[in-house]
Amino acid sequence: MQNVIIDTDVAIDFLRGHSYAKELLMQLFRSDAAHLSILSVYELHAGIRDSEKTNIQDFINACNLELISMEIAVKAGELKKRHQKKGITLTSIDCLIAATAIIRECKIATRNIAHYPDKALLLKIDCSF
Repeated sequence: MQNVIIDTDVAIDFLRGHSYAKELLMQLFRSDAAHLSILSVYELHAGIRDSEKTNIQDFINACNLELISMEIAVKAGELKKRHQKKGITLTSIDCLIAATAIIRECKIATRNIAHYPDKALLLKIDCSF
Protein backbone atom coordinates (compact mmCIF):
# COMPACT_ATOMS: atom_id res chain seq x y z
CA MET A 1 0.00 0.00 0.00
CA GLN A 2 1.22 3.50 -0.80
CA ASN A 3 2.38 5.66 2.09
CA VAL A 4 -0.20 8.23 3.15
CA ILE A 5 0.11 11.40 5.21
CA ILE A 6 -2.90 11.68 7.49
CA ASP A 7 -4.13 15.27 7.56
CA THR A 8 -5.31 16.60 10.91
CA ASP A 9 -9.01 16.50 9.99
CA VAL A 10 -8.87 12.77 9.21
CA ALA A 11 -6.84 12.13 12.38
CA ILE A 12 -9.56 13.86 14.43
CA ASP A 13 -12.26 11.87 12.66
CA PHE A 14 -10.39 8.65 13.51
CA LEU A 15 -10.00 9.67 17.15
CA ARG A 16 -13.70 10.51 17.36
CA GLY A 17 -14.71 7.15 15.89
CA HIS A 18 -15.91 8.00 12.38
CA SER A 19 -16.14 4.72 10.48
CA TYR A 20 -14.54 5.90 7.20
CA ALA A 21 -11.45 7.09 9.11
CA LYS A 22 -11.25 3.95 11.24
CA GLU A 23 -11.40 1.71 8.15
CA LEU A 24 -8.81 3.75 6.26
CA LEU A 25 -6.36 4.10 9.12
CA MET A 26 -6.58 0.46 10.18
CA GLN A 27 -5.53 -0.52 6.64
CA LEU A 28 -2.68 1.98 6.77
CA PHE A 29 -1.54 0.83 10.23
CA ARG A 30 -1.53 -2.83 9.11
CA SER A 31 0.75 -2.03 6.18
CA ASP A 32 2.89 0.52 8.11
CA ALA A 33 1.83 3.17 5.58
CA ALA A 34 0.32 5.72 8.00
CA HIS A 35 2.42 8.88 8.18
CA LEU A 36 1.78 12.01 10.24
CA SER A 37 3.39 15.40 9.84
CA ILE A 38 4.92 16.93 12.94
CA LEU A 39 2.68 19.90 12.08
CA SER A 40 -0.40 17.75 12.60
CA VAL A 41 1.01 16.80 16.01
CA TYR A 42 1.03 20.53 16.78
CA GLU A 43 -2.53 20.97 15.49
CA LEU A 44 -3.83 17.95 17.41
CA HIS A 45 -2.33 19.22 20.66
CA ALA A 46 -3.58 22.76 20.03
CA GLY A 47 -7.16 21.53 19.75
CA ILE A 48 -7.00 18.69 22.25
CA ARG A 49 -9.84 17.89 24.61
CA ASP A 50 -8.62 16.81 28.04
CA SER A 51 -10.40 13.48 27.60
CA GLU A 52 -8.55 12.80 24.32
CA LYS A 53 -4.95 13.29 25.48
CA THR A 54 -4.06 9.59 25.89
CA ASN A 55 -5.80 8.57 22.65
CA ILE A 56 -4.01 11.31 20.71
CA GLN A 57 -0.60 10.23 21.99
CA ASP A 58 -1.36 6.57 21.17
CA PHE A 59 -2.43 7.63 17.67
CA ILE A 60 0.75 9.68 17.13
CA ASN A 61 2.89 6.77 18.33
CA ALA A 62 1.17 4.44 15.82
CA CYS A 63 2.13 6.67 12.87
CA ASN A 64 5.41 7.21 11.08
CA LEU A 65 6.29 10.78 12.02
CA GLU A 66 7.40 13.13 9.24
CA LEU A 67 9.68 15.96 10.31
CA ILE A 68 10.35 19.16 8.38
CA SER A 69 13.71 19.03 6.61
CA MET A 70 15.45 21.80 4.70
CA GLU A 71 14.35 20.15 1.44
CA ILE A 72 10.71 20.13 2.55
CA ALA A 73 10.87 23.74 3.76
CA VAL A 74 12.32 24.92 0.44
CA LYS A 75 9.70 22.98 -1.56
CA ALA A 76 6.92 24.42 0.62
CA GLY A 77 8.17 27.94 -0.03
CA GLU A 78 8.17 27.26 -3.76
CA LEU A 79 4.61 25.89 -3.60
CA LYS A 80 3.35 28.88 -1.62
CA LYS A 81 4.98 31.33 -4.04
CA ARG A 82 3.68 29.50 -7.14
CA HIS A 83 0.11 29.45 -5.84
CA GLN A 84 0.26 33.08 -4.66
CA LYS A 85 1.12 34.09 -8.22
CA LYS A 86 -2.12 32.39 -9.29
CA GLY A 87 -4.08 34.26 -6.62
CA ILE A 88 -4.44 31.19 -4.40
CA THR A 89 -3.81 31.73 -0.69
CA LEU A 90 -2.59 28.68 1.21
CA THR A 91 -1.55 28.32 4.84
CA SER A 92 2.07 27.62 5.63
CA ILE A 93 1.08 24.36 7.33
CA ASP A 94 -0.77 23.11 4.24
CA CYS A 95 2.18 24.04 2.02
CA LEU A 96 4.56 22.16 4.33
CA ILE A 97 2.32 19.08 4.39
CA ALA A 98 1.99 19.15 0.58
CA ALA A 99 5.76 19.52 0.24
CA THR A 100 6.27 16.58 2.60
CA ALA A 101 3.96 14.48 0.43
CA ILE A 102 5.89 15.44 -2.70
CA ILE A 103 9.35 14.81 -1.23
CA ARG A 104 8.36 11.58 0.55
CA GLU A 105 6.20 10.38 -2.39
CA CYS A 106 3.06 10.03 -0.28
CA LYS A 107 -0.59 10.75 -0.84
CA ILE A 108 -2.52 12.97 1.58
CA ALA A 109 -5.70 11.72 3.27
CA THR A 110 -7.88 14.77 3.92
CA ARG A 111 -11.43 16.02 3.76
CA ASN A 112 -10.06 19.54 3.21
CA ILE A 113 -9.45 19.12 -0.50
CA ALA A 114 -9.62 22.89 -1.10
CA HIS A 115 -6.45 23.25 0.99
CA TYR A 116 -4.45 21.32 -1.62
CA PRO A 117 -4.70 22.66 -5.19
CA ASP A 118 -2.58 19.78 -6.57
CA LYS A 119 -5.29 17.10 -6.55
CA ALA A 120 -2.80 14.44 -7.67
CA LEU A 121 -1.43 14.49 -4.12
CA LEU A 122 -4.75 13.50 -2.59
CA LEU A 123 -5.88 10.02 -1.66
CA LYS A 124 -9.47 9.48 -2.78
CA ILE A 125 -11.52 8.71 0.30
CA ASP A 126 -15.21 8.24 0.90
CA CYS A 127 -15.72 10.34 3.99
CA SER A 128 -19.48 10.31 4.27
CA PHE A 129 -20.58 9.98 7.86
